[in-house]
Amino acid sequence: MLRENRVAVLHTFSQGERSAMPTRIVKKESLIPGQTSKLVLDAPHIAAKAKPGNFVILRICEKGERVPLTIADTDPHNGTITIVYLVLGKSTALLEQLREGDGILDVCGPLGRETHIEKKGTVICVGGGTGIAAMHHIAKGHHRAGNHVVAIIGARNKDLLLFEKELSSFCPEVLVSTDDGSAGVKGLVTDILKERLENDAAVKEVVAVGPVPMMEAVARTTKPFGVPTVVSLNSIMVDGIGMCGACRVTVGGETKFTCVDGPEFDGQLVDFKELRQRLAAFRNQEHISNEEHKCRCHNV
Repeated sequence: MLRENRVAVLHTFSQGERSAMPTRIVKKESLIPGQTSKLVLDAPHIAAKAKPGNFVILRICEKGERVPLTIADTDPHNGTITIVYLVLGKSTALLEQLREGDGILDVCGPLGRETHIEKKGTVICVGGGTGIAAMHHIAKGHHRAGNHVVAIIGARNKDLLLFEKELSSFCPEVLVSTDDGSAGVKGLVTDILKERLENDAAVKEVVAVGPVPMMEAVARTTKPFGVPTVVSLNSIMVDGIGMCGACRVTVGGETKFTCVDGPEFDGQLVDFKELRQRLAAFRNQEHISNEEHKCRCHNV
């Protein structure tokens, strides 16, 4: 039945069918000028069903690529979802040009498996970069389940830290690290994590969301302590329903599809080396596309 559902959805996409109206941007906020922004989208159907760990795939224009972004927050009452993105290539540059009131052509979701959350005690949620936003939604889910949530977030400097205020609203502990020491502890998130694990035997689980090197480092840090560790992977995706195979990763020696089997997996079992290689597969093409887009914008 699941296979049939995927085929049906793929058929819908292939026919170009979509909602009659684009998804409206209710609010836009620049978190890091020129680098990172937050969008609140009017998406009541997604907001009603989305759970921590779910993501959406959006398409900005008719010939645009499909971009997966993890949901940072939901407001079912007002029918909105929040996404955070880093301006990295052509598609996110086009997204950055949109303003409040503008519409995004397609927003598909919620996709992926939701985070497995149950009341278990102390849970440490680690976030880096824009991954802090995605981690925020997961941390909130653990808080609502009655867990003691310790948030550890890191960035190169204090100006690049995200969602510290939002996390502080429900996390009793928000621990910060920066490379230059401009906020919190000078060092890496794994430095704080290791110290906490050495002194707190009550930690039942660690969740990490962020750059691949950070998630890999978190998994290495937790392994000697035997603490279950979940990572949220950011594989390259095309359809997001398990048909194309572009997002495949190796977990515990088995091939998994991030879009339907994940995006969350056991961090101790992920083949991070393969994941890094696959993420770099189209780097040259992405660079060329972005440079051509910049040239066209400058010639306008």
